[in-house]
Amino acid sequence: MKQSGILSINSSGRYQGSLTRLVSEKLVNELQKQDSSLRVTERDLAKGLPFVNEQWIEANFTDPEMRNDSQKDVLAFSDSLVSELQNAEHIIIGSPIYNFSIPAVLKAWVDMVARARVTFRYTENGPEGLLKNKKAYLIMASGGVPIGSEMDFATSYLKQVLRFIGITDVTLIDATKVDTSAENILPE
Repeated sequence: MKQSGILSINSSGRYQGSLTRLVSEKLVNELQKQDSSLRVTERDLAKGLPFVNEQWIEANFTDPEMRNDSQKDVLAFSDSLVSELQNAEHIIIGSPIYNFSIPAVLKAWVDMVARARVTFRYTENGPEGLLKNKKAYLIMASGGVPIGSEMDFATSYLKQVLRFIGITDVTLIDATKVDTSAENILPE
């Protein structure tokens, strides 16, 4: 499958004055300047996501060939989120740090996309991520917790989740230190 897109995921509850949204938008524009053929899919998590529940778990752990129509319907949204990841070459995740971690809606997204036999599989050597050859950018902002500090549980969690599903090429961008007036915001 040819990967030819950018998936831009925003999880900030703020729209006006959100550094992660601003820096994410600038990064999308920068990547498109480098390759104008890149399609952009935007996923605004602040608009809400369902949480994993008993019906979702039952459907997810039912063999795909054995799923009934109701189970397929339950997984349809999760399937669309996974498809966005599969089709993306570049994944941009904009996340503020809320109470030392990620927003709940971003955790809900993680729960919807971390799926055994779909985005990872268990092997005799442990789990193996199935989403290979992708580049991820974590755009993080915090009003008090220093990005990358021992109090920042968000960044290490997101890096672990991405590794778990197979995305190992990850660039961290501290949105609080980005000169948003600069032409190029990517770290050298």
